[in-house]
Amino acid sequence: MLQRLTLPLLALVAALAAPPALAQRTLSVAPYALPENGAVAVAVPKGLPDEGVFAELDARAGGALRRAATAAGFTGDRGVVLNLPGVGPFEQVVLVGTGEDATSPRLLEDVGGLVGQAGVLSAAPRIALLWPGAGAEHLLLGADLGQYTFRQYRNVDPAAPVLGRGEIVVLTRDPDAARKAWQSRWQPLADAVRFSRDLVTEPANVIYPESFVERTRKAFEGVPKVRIEVIDDRQMREMGMNSLLAVGQGSKRPPRLLMVIYEGGPRGQAPVVFAGKGITFDTGGISIKPGEDLWRMKYDMSGAAVVTGTVLSLARRGAPVNAIAVAALAENMPDGGASRPGDVVRTLSGKTYEIISTDAEGRMVLVDAIHYANERFKPSLIVDVATLTGSVVTALGDEYAGLFTRDDALASRMITVGGESGEELWRLPLHPSYLRDMASPIADLRNGGGRRAGAGVGAAFIGAWVPEDVAWAHLDIAGMAWRDDMPLPTVPLGASAFGVRLLDRLAETPAE
Repeated sequence: MLQRLTLPLLALVAALAAPPALAQRTLSVAPYALPENGAVAVAVPKGLPDEGVFAELDARAGGALRRAATAAGFTGDRGVVLNLPGVGPFEQVVLVGTGEDATSPRLLEDVGGLVGQAGVLSAAPRIALLWPGAGAEHLLLGADLGQYTFRQYRNVDPAAPVLGRGEIVVLTRDPDAARKAWQSRWQPLADAVRFSRDLVTEPANVIYPESFVERTRKAFEGVPKVRIEVIDDRQMREMGMNSLLAVGQGSKRPPRLLMVIYEGGPRGQAPVVFAGKGITFDTGGISIKPGEDLWRMKYDMSGAAVVTGTVLSLARRGAPVNAIAVAALAENMPDGGASRPGDVVRTLSGKTYEIISTDAEGRMVLVDAIHYANERFKPSLIVDVATLTGSVVTALGDEYAGLFTRDDALASRMITVGGESGEELWRLPLHPSYLRDMASPIADLRNGGGRRAGAGVGAAFIGAWVPEDVAWAHLDIAGMAWRDDMPLPTVPLGASAFGVRLLDRLAETPAE
């Protein structure tokens, strides 16, 4: 478990008492050299070694750095941060513990993220992150994601101190290699994560099905090998896409099916399809949710934001893959035209289900979207992403997303990729009894099965629309889409865009 950033008490009180103007720091790399002064950050292995960058920095500070670290009880444990003002010639020193592992890309991303978070509350115009080794591009990725903030609707006191503005520069021995790797591979990913976080954070009066489509069009302007297609509500009725329509029919905002088609791989190669639940606001419909914390339901479109962001990353960096984002967009509202419990819906596939709860709307929009994508594109893999159930939060908290799949090899592959990307998964079962729990006397299925195994029942419902011979996985990210209390190094409080980093890597990870 990562420990929280520690700040001197007075600095923390000041930051909370007067919310500062926040700005994004620029990121760069430069040749390694020990600074003479200013603000510096350094990764410190466990035990405060007598050699290496920490020891060199301490020598320049006349031994004051080690004394301050020791007095504060800092020993270099992984994820522990010590923020020290005025040490020797340095205005600020940020120490980030790496523990025993000082080289893995994920560790470096965490280090960069913690420095980025420290930079948000720093007035220093320049923070030099010292890293003489390889992999500086991962420090940049972490710093970019860790300093993410969304404040565009806040009026800022012009007299408040301006924090978080300036630059973070990584000083490394091979800046050219780091710069090339950052610009070609990791910066597009960071930009895509930010795009997804922005979509999720926006209020529902700003992001709704039609505006989600327009925001996506703008993000992909000028990106080669991409085309965007949209199926509107009129076309849905003509096609028989009644399940998606059923969710959106109570809203003045009509549903949309958005497809972002990226063709970066060999011509004719079967694509990977990433399908996302895009409920831009979820009241629960007629099965209305309690009012407490209902504002959170603006982020019920996280799945759609994640899959769209994933393809944005792949396309901007020119990944040699064919990938398609399918965003099933609707607003679930309870007006006089809304779907009712007890209604029977005939889906695009012809299969029918009885609505038990209109608050089980995520699976309803996804089955039409997935069926359409499978029939049209004949993908090599389908992964759907959804904030689907509260029960997965009860089971896994905010440490893992729930993974459901019938394919053992695919499960192993995705769990490995999740660990590498810092977006971890835990596999949960798809038991045959889950479908029996959804048996209906008047339709093929019900859209719910009571309180038992809620996450598994939701996954099984979606899986009933996916042929057995199709490689498919369902990710329930309900516990991961929004962080409320303790930030992670690369995930500040608020929208996480969980899944973009995982799926970006998965798209280029071949099946065994």
